[in-house]
Amino acid sequence: MTTLVTGGAGFIGSHVVEALVRDGHRVRVLDSLRPDVHGPSPDLSPLRELCGVEVVVGDTTSTHDVADALVGCDRVVHLAAKVGLGVDFADTEDYVHTNATGTAVLLGAVARADVRRLVLASSMVVYGDGDYLDEAGTVVRPRPRRRVDLDAGRFDPVGVDGGALRPTLVGEDSLLDPQNVYAATKLHQEHLATAWALACGGSGIALRFHNVYGPRMPMNTPYAGVASIFRSAVERGEAPLVLEDGAQRRDLVHVRDVADAVVVALEATGSRPRGSVRAYNAGSGVVHTIGELAAALSTAAGGLAPVVTGGYRSGDVRHVTASSERAAVELGWRARIGFEEGMLELAHAPLRPPAGSAPPIRRRAG
Repeated sequence: MTTLVTGGAGFIGSHVVEALVRDGHRVRVLDSLRPDVHGPSPDLSPLRELCGVEVVVGDTTSTHDVADALVGCDRVVHLAAKVGLGVDFADTEDYVHTNATGTAVLLGAVARADVRRLVLASSMVVYGDGDYLDEAGTVVRPRPRRRVDLDAGRFDPVGVDGGALRPTLVGEDSLLDPQNVYAATKLHQEHLATAWALACGGSGIALRFHNVYGPRMPMNTPYAGVASIFRSAVERGEAPLVLEDGAQRRDLVHVRDVADAVVVALEATGSRPRGSVRAYNAGSGVVHTIGELAAALSTAAGGLAPVVTGGYRSGDVRHVTASSERAAVELGWRARIGFEEGMLELAHAPLRPPAGSAPPIRRRAG
C-alpha cells in the first residue's frame, strides 16, 4: 500500500511522513516546494533517511501533477495548503487558488483513480469565535468585536445584548463560522471532501488541527503561526511581542501528536461507512493563553520577557478552544506531549535543519 501525502515536505507534512513510515506505509510526497514556505533552497533532509519515501515536485492545482503522483496510491493525506491569516486581503486569490482549487483538482484525480480513503487537514479556524456561555449558562455566539472596543483595549467579545460571556469548549457539531479568507478555504475543503465522498463512495476524515507547534516550524514568514513568530523573536534576542492583552485562549498541540492523529485517522477510514466525511478536533485538550505561550518560550530559552503591546490584528478571533473527546472515544487518539515539555523542545530546536542530501526527487516532464 502506498499513501500519497500532499504537502509532505512541509512542517506538519514531514512529521506525518515519518509517522506513516514508522507505521509501515510506503509514502509518496507531492509538494510544490513553494519558496514562501521552503525558501530559495528547499531542505528535504527530514525525509532523507526514511525508507520507502519518494518525493515528487508538483502542484495540487495541476491536474497532470496530481494524476502522475497518484499512480499506484490507494490512500491520500491532503495537507498541502497556504496557511496562516495572511498579510492583507490581496492574499485572497492565492488562498482560494491554492486551498480550494488545489483540493478540487486533487479530489477530481482521486475520483478518476478510484481511490476511496482520504484524510484532510482542516483547522479549528472553521469555528470562528467559538462557543461562549452567557450569564444564564446558555451556549451562544458573541457579536462581532467592534473596532472602537479594540482600540480602547476592550478585547473580550460580548453577547448580542452587551452582556458578559465566558468562553467554553467547542464540539465538532457546533456552528461553523469562518471569519477570514484562510478559514473560509479550510471549510470549503471540508465541503468538497464531503461532496467527493457522497459522489464516489469514499471514506474521509477531516482533522481540525489546533495551534500546531514543534520542530521544523516555518520561521520568519508573515504566514507563520504565533509560536514560530515568538520563537523567531527569541532567536534574534528580542522580546516576543504579544498582541491584545495576552489573554487570548488557544489549544497548543505538538506536531508529533498531530502526526500520530493522521496515522490513526487514516487507518480508521478503512472501517468507516462509505459516502461520508467525519470531522474530529485534534488538540491537546489543555487551554493556554497566548501570553503563557510567549512567557514559556522566553523562559525556556533564557530570553527577554514578552512585551504585551495592546495592539490587535484584524480578523483574529479572541478565544477558540475545542474538545477533542470525539477523537479520543472514536479513534482512540489523545495528545501525549505536555505543554512544558513541548515548549522546552521548541525553545532549543534549530530554526531550520542543516542542508543535506535528499531522497530521489521525481520532477514531471515538460
